Amino acid sequence: MFSRYKKTTEGAQPVKANKTPVAEAPRTAPVEEAQSVSLRKPLQKAAATTSPQDKDRKRKERLSEIKIELHRALLDNLNLGALESATEADLRAEIASIAGEALEERSIVLNREDRSTLTQDLYDEVRGLGPLEPLLKDDTVNDILVNGPQQVFVERAGRLELTDTTFKDEKHLLRIIDKIVSAVGRRVDESNPYVDARLQDGSRFNAMVPPVAVDGSLVSIRKFKKDKLGIDDLVNFGAFSEEMAAYLQAAVATRLNVIVSGGTGSGKTTTLNALSSFIDNAERILTIEDTAELQLQQIHVGRMESRPPNVEGKGEVSPRDCLKNALRMRPDRIIVGETRGEEVIDMLQAMNTGHDGSMTTIHANNPRDGISRLENMVAMAGIEMPLKAVRSQIASAVNLLVQASRLQDGSRRMTSITEITGMEGDVISMQEIFRFQRVGLSPDNKIIGHFTGTGVRSNFSERFRLWGYDLPPSIYEPVGE
Repeated sequence: MFSRYKKTTEGAQPVKANKTPVAEAPRTAPVEEAQSVSLRKPLQKAAATTSPQDKDRKRKERLSEIKIELHRALLDNLNLGALESATEADLRAEIASIAGEALEERSIVLNREDRSTLTQDLYDEVRGLGPLEPLLKDDTVNDILVNGPQQVFVERAGRLELTDTTFKDEKHLLRIIDKIVSAVGRRVDESNPYVDARLQDGSRFNAMVPPVAVDGSLVSIRKFKKDKLGIDDLVNFGAFSEEMAAYLQAAVATRLNVIVSGGTGSGKTTTLNALSSFIDNAERILTIEDTAELQLQQIHVGRMESRPPNVEGKGEVSPRDCLKNALRMRPDRIIVGETRGEEVIDMLQAMNTGHDGSMTTIHANNPRDGISRLENMVAMAGIEMPLKAVRSQIASAVNLLVQASRLQDGSRRMTSITEITGMEGDVISMQEIFRFQRVGLSPDNKIIGHFTGTGVRSNFSERFRLWGYDLPPSIYEPVGE
């Protein structure tokens, strides 16, 4: 069957090593400590744990051992050079045929479900990303984090979980990494032990390999959301309130320059995507990103992606290069996926020279830290400017700082909306308009709180009114518990 895909040699059977953890001897506490009353809360079990059914675990272990044997046989029997032109149906049928023959030779009997699972796993090894493929297809998974071949974590609803997915060994993991990076013209090895790349579906991929990664290769995949979340979705999820949404709509529509700040995984890109829905279709938008993630729904959008240097150290296209060229393309707005280096000076210049309504994201813990980061990035650009001149440039360019945070229970909230009102002496003056007020913690460790205005009226209220967004003063009033 499909003999053009087969070779004649037989495969070897690798031996899988079993590692048994050594239990640590229990420690006996002193009598005095046992009698004293501790003010500390009892230690909780780590969130990143897994407890599959014993029967299911044994079944998966057995399938994993069989898969390792059959994968070697598959590599020895498949004509890999002919796979490029093979259809999915043909390849699946050929894999099922070779797997069936190998199972008969080894006198292994599997039921229909296990045989189907095994065929799918083998297909993922040949055409997909091996053990990572089911996690990439799982819509509930936001991030995939690999700490060596035996530990694969995922993030669901803001919480990390340890999965029962494993790789055969470090060579298996390195083969999957090389398969990903080679598809986009990158490389990773001992001389270049880290790499940024993008999967075919747009997911962001980062990897570090030994010797930099001590206990095995480290991989992180930020999955690309096919269905972007809109403002209504975020309001329904409790990311921010309806009053904040009305204010943000007025701010974006009246072309205020907005910076979304927050930590890793706090929802900065999601927030930026949602804010972009308020941009008018008649405007020309240019986006600049390291990894294309923004999903703008407007008609007139030009997308650019920076590029690292090649093997010879040439051909780099930095975000700053993209930004300089974007200024020559008659944009109404420029949206930079993330500002992290010397391109910040060009971004501030664009905001100050007629490209009102531009937006970007930065990493910062709070709005005041965000301003400090902008100052630091200007200094990193190597431009010698007095501090007061830098702050004056920032105060003139940036109108609004939106702070996104991931709280301790895994939920994501817009914790602050802050306006920059100008300079007072040598200090940038700011006023907070909305905030997330935390009240407490529920018994199941969920954050209890509410969104509230601060009582401060927006400095841009007159601008909003002139553009047709006459917001009622009541939205700025503090909200009780």
